[in-house]
Amino acid sequence: MTSIEITPEEQSALVKALTDALNPLATAVRSRETGLPEDRMWHGDPAEVALSVLAAWKVVDTEVKRLTAIAAGTAGSYGASYEQLGAAWGITRQGARKKWPDARPAAQPGRLELFGGTAELVRDAESGGWRWTGVGADGALGAADRGHPAKEEAAAHAGAFLKEHAAD
Repeated sequence: MTSIEITPEEQSALVKALTDALNPLATAVRSRETGLPEDRMWHGDPAEVALSVLAAWKVVDTEVKRLTAIAAGTAGSYGASYEQLGAAWGITRQGARKKWPDARPAAQPGRLELFGGTAELVRDAESGGWRWTGVGADGALGAADRGHPAKEEAAAHAGAFLKEHAAD
């Protein structure tokens, strides 16, 4: 998915909707700060009035960032990758990871998600070693042919399998 473009008409409608939504907030903030009734609150030093509007936009900006993070987290919870999140926002995968570090669910203990595939690491009850089973991005199934003494070793073998069976 790439960043979307909007038409000039859509942009005009968006500006109007945002301004209409901002005005009651700016009015309330300015009234509280000056103690003036709402019908007189716009009277005064033009710089102070403009700063009140700027302060209201800051509140809106903070709320948009919060809602954006929620949308990114929702997309991530449904499986969107950081690459996809970045593409939707017009930034790199790394930029998306930095912008929304919690957008993707944390990896489950004993689960690897690499190269488009997944692998599960489990302790073998009989030997006490570690085994893995995996599905590559190409649909190939794999499993440890023996138990590994350490979880990290099993993970390394599972990772090698997932890399070998990455999507093109």
